[in-house]
Amino acid sequence: MTVGATLETPSERASYLRAGYSLRSWLTTTDHKRIAVLYLYAITAFFFIGGIAAALIRLDLATPGGDLLSNEGYNRAFTLHGVVMVWFFLIPSIPATFGNFLIPLMIGAQDLAFPRINLASWYLYVLAGLFTLYALIAGGVDTGWTFYTPLSTLFANGYVVAALLAVIIVGFSSIFTGMNFIVTVHKLRCPGMTWSRLPLFVWSLYATAMILVLATPVLTMLLILVCIERLSGIGIFNPDLGGDPLLYQHLFWFYSHPAVYIMVLPAFGVLSELVTAAARKRIFGYWFIAYSSVAIAVIGFLVWGHHMFVAGESTYASAVFSFLSIAVAVPSGIKVYNWIATLYKGSISLDPAFLFAMGFIGLFVIGGLTGLMLAMLAVDVHVHDTYFVVAHFHYIMVGGAVTAFFGALHFWWPKITGRMYNITWGRITAALIFLGFNLTFFPQFILGYLGMPRRYHVYPPEFQVLHVLSSAGASILAVGYLLPLIYLLYSLRHGQPAGSNPWGATGLEWTVPSPPPKQNFAEMPVVTRPPYDYPIRDPMSRE
Repeated sequence: MTVGATLETPSERASYLRAGYSLRSWLTTTDHKRIAVLYLYAITAFFFIGGIAAALIRLDLATPGGDLLSNEGYNRAFTLHGVVMVWFFLIPSIPATFGNFLIPLMIGAQDLAFPRINLASWYLYVLAGLFTLYALIAGGVDTGWTFYTPLSTLFANGYVVAALLAVIIVGFSSIFTGMNFIVTVHKLRCPGMTWSRLPLFVWSLYATAMILVLATPVLTMLLILVCIERLSGIGIFNPDLGGDPLLYQHLFWFYSHPAVYIMVLPAFGVLSELVTAAARKRIFGYWFIAYSSVAIAVIGFLVWGHHMFVAGESTYASAVFSFLSIAVAVPSGIKVYNWIATLYKGSISLDPAFLFAMGFIGLFVIGGLTGLMLAMLAVDVHVHDTYFVVAHFHYIMVGGAVTAFFGALHFWWPKITGRMYNITWGRITAALIFLGFNLTFFPQFILGYLGMPRRYHVYPPEFQVLHVLSSAGASILAVGYLLPLIYLLYSLRHGQPAGSNPWGATGLEWTVPSPPPKQNFAEMPVVTRPPYDYPIRDPMSRE
């Protein structure tokens, strides 16, 4: 049976989606849920732009001669892919969409602390995106997403300043979002929602917000300095004028390594919610998981030097950074251990969100273990700037953060839209993404170990088999990423009504109708039970 608009439920008629139908009602909204939906549209668009660049890269690498793109074209393709995916998808993906939508619902608030600043953050994001598209249409950028000097200040002939302005502006968007989350969690929790009762998703976003607010200004100042040197010729990073190019690397990685945790900490929060809901059990080691998020955020500020083992830093400094980089694996390992322990003897249902969660754990463990290898001086020197690093980075960022994003999308889609999607297609998608991802990136570990440098599109013929395998995997991965676009959009009109709690999960967001009403709660909720209080005592909540 198909369900269309004629079967619209009373909760849908009173929901935030029906609070206004005009374009103006959306573009001027201060409702955190609508702003989250606006972010979802925007980051989806940039995800496909970055994906198109990745497809060009993999097609070009299918032959050893680099027959599809020119040298400059290849440089511009991987720069576009990196800039778009890092700053316009990975960093805002979970915080700006699911964080915006869920934090007030999870803590019993009507909205975020600063609704207008929340809307302003979205407009800054869009403005930054327009600068990026301008740089792309005008001719592109060939510096790589790291904008290393002196390449970016002296030698690059693309639209570097436009790309830098885009990253600077989107940084302010991130700062606005982080500041909003911090104040909201401190000031707007409902009665009874103590720190010990906060959902672990909120803990992870709180730690992420601290990094956003503390680290992003460093990147902003750094990129402004690059613009000044490129436009005026003042010596800041140019050694001929008294500057130091290594200063750029120190400041860039002081932001960019914590940025890795900006991308993956929200994914950890998602996993904690998915695992405990799938197992129908209380989370194992609540405080260990909560404090490990804070520990990762703190230690993440102390490990930037491991990106510079071959840049000339002292042996003693390298040894310290190596030790600290290995140390950050401890809180990460605690999380994985606690998720597995939560699943032990759980009443597990193989919903799509759970399958994505399992995919995340498998891929993140591989990414984490290879990260430990890169933290060791001897190994890092051997595989530095090779495809080994590319594979490790993608196992964490794509295998981890993007898989968690899709898990979150399948878990909270019924809450956001009020409609169920096709569960079978969700399971197929989770399997396709897991298989396609491993076929894409695992061969790159071998390529890197054998000496294939990254950012080269002409390579010896003996590497072709592994590159073809990688490109074949990318095609499977692309199908996996496109499928949800079809069945989730189909569900908006033809999906069954979801009910308030289709997964039988705990948490305040599951106590309100799906989709939620404009004001979230008819009455201020009062929390009296601990988090993840399974089994659910009220059978009506298992609709």
